[in-house]
Amino acid sequence: MKHIKFIIALTLLSTLAFSQTDKRLKGIEKQFNSVLESTKAPGFAVAIVEGDKIIYAKGFGYADYENKVPADANTLFAIGSTTKAFTSALLGLHRENDELSFDDSPRKHIKELEFFNNDMNNQITIKDLMRHSTGLPRHDGSWYFFPSHDKDSLVAKIKYHEPFTGVRQQWYYNNFGFLLQGVITERITGKTWEDNIENEFFEPLGMNRSNTTIEAMKSSSNAALGYKLDAERNIEKTDYYDIAAMSPAGSINSSVNDMSQWLITWINNGKYKDEQIIPENYVKEAMSSQMVVAAGLPSEELPEAQFANYGYGWFLHSYKGHYMVEHGGNIDGFSASVALYPSDSLGIVVLANQNGSQVPKLIRNIAADYMLKVNKTEWAKKHKEDTEKALEALEEAKEDMGISNVKNTKPSHTKIDYTGAYENKGYGKFDIVMENDSLFSELNEDRQYLNHFHYDTFEFIDVKNGKVDTTAIGSSIKINFSTNTAGDIDYGHIDIEGLLDPIAFKRTPNTIDVDAKTLEQYVGKFDLMGQEIKAYIKDENVLYVFVPGQPEYALVPTATHKFNFKTLEGFKVEFIESDDKSINEVKFIQPNGTFVAKRKVED
Repeated sequence: MKHIKFIIALTLLSTLAFSQTDKRLKGIEKQFNSVLESTKAPGFAVAIVEGDKIIYAKGFGYADYENKVPADANTLFAIGSTTKAFTSALLGLHRENDELSFDDSPRKHIKELEFFNNDMNNQITIKDLMRHSTGLPRHDGSWYFFPSHDKDSLVAKIKYHEPFTGVRQQWYYNNFGFLLQGVITERITGKTWEDNIENEFFEPLGMNRSNTTIEAMKSSSNAALGYKLDAERNIEKTDYYDIAAMSPAGSINSSVNDMSQWLITWINNGKYKDEQIIPENYVKEAMSSQMVVAAGLPSEELPEAQFANYGYGWFLHSYKGHYMVEHGGNIDGFSASVALYPSDSLGIVVLANQNGSQVPKLIRNIAADYMLKVNKTEWAKKHKEDTEKALEALEEAKEDMGISNVKNTKPSHTKIDYTGAYENKGYGKFDIVMENDSLFSELNEDRQYLNHFHYDTFEFIDVKNGKVDTTAIGSSIKINFSTNTAGDIDYGHIDIEGLLDPIAFKRTPNTIDVDAKTLEQYVGKFDLMGQEIKAYIKDENVLYVFVPGQPEYALVPTATHKFNFKTLEGFKVEFIESDDKSINEVKFIQPNGTFVAKRKVED
């Protein structure tokens, strides 16, 4: 027992040692606490490394806001897209082992991979995946709204992802490029990306608390909960988001103490405790400009900012005359910043449990100002002033803000006509159902109310605790329905990829079960302008129609007496019930018109 107490005491002493203030950091914690206050963040942790040492590591605020559990340097946070540098570094190891070239086509290593067109298939290289130069926009809705735990199923979607420009014509962020890097690692090693991260980085760097899954995060001690600010700027708890198969783009959970080992490795040319963890030539290449992101012109705020480029899993900037290599991370309830100043042998990591937060950037910049001995910007004060101005502008805008819909319009169809399954092969499938005269979308056990906006446009409104969130009306994601020549709703178009036209989801009408006895009433011969048409049953209670000179057509029941042709889009059949409940007529509804056939009287 005494031995255990001694170990615990030693651990506490080592943690406390990191949080003792370096003389250069005198007064910094007052600035840190000001950021915590002005952002209304539940908590964050920050570590600063210099050379091969951690000179500062400490938590502020709470890992668990409701229960007032403090955050510390060992608290686990989701680090989001700062995962990307880990994923690309694995490829650096493969190249060092002559297992690939960055100029290889990714299709050399993932045989089933296809892009949207032949130009992309023939031109995209692994390097394009690493530096975001494929010509693809984000297409994040494809994995965020339609998640999967199967990496191969996400790879299959890429074939249907439309580019917005040519290969290597323009930088644009794309998470699928990092998914593919992770899959390449899996194909080369025969092990999962998760196992490779554990074996190649976590274990040799002593990142013993870090993990790659939400399941591991949930079962870990001292793990932060995620939060956001609601519409009234109150702190609200959020659920963990399981990034699932998109893990190579952003699934790592870590602490600032663990991430400090990662920083030390990078600012020491890939070495950690004299062991070469990442090849030195890769480290230098990854931290150098591989693609121009934007002009990166100096601003009044940062007059010495001179460029904005991208390496491999790293953004590149200048900060007050110092070369900065950094990447942010955002995932539901969490934000992060990992920054290197290689010429200064300096590294800073900030992890926060607030959604879409400015905390990591603000804390990083405050720490950099102190460590780089540059003129200090009052970042906490500036953020507070900027936030107050933004909130005032928002309140003024609300007074003039109205819903921009066309008033007094109606949908072109009855509500039941919008129900069905909607699918886009590059994204996924969701259902629209009707309940109590209202339309709802259903996806992964999540349900949203479809509020009529105008004409054939509806908007997805969250349902919370069984109630529709009316505050979101007018400002939510919208779906516009289109009609084919037969008058059916054929597609739902959703604007979830801003650089492209709305993504089209093909509608398949809901089907109903019809027993053999019910189908028997439709069987017979019908006369259509002198042509005999037969209706009959075969293939285990499937109704068919046969028109002379054409193949037989299987019918799919969609409503009482109504059927769709299984293989012909826009072609329908409706059997007409007489007053005596018998079926003596049938309508053939097709793009070029509607034709009525009458039942033939048998001799």
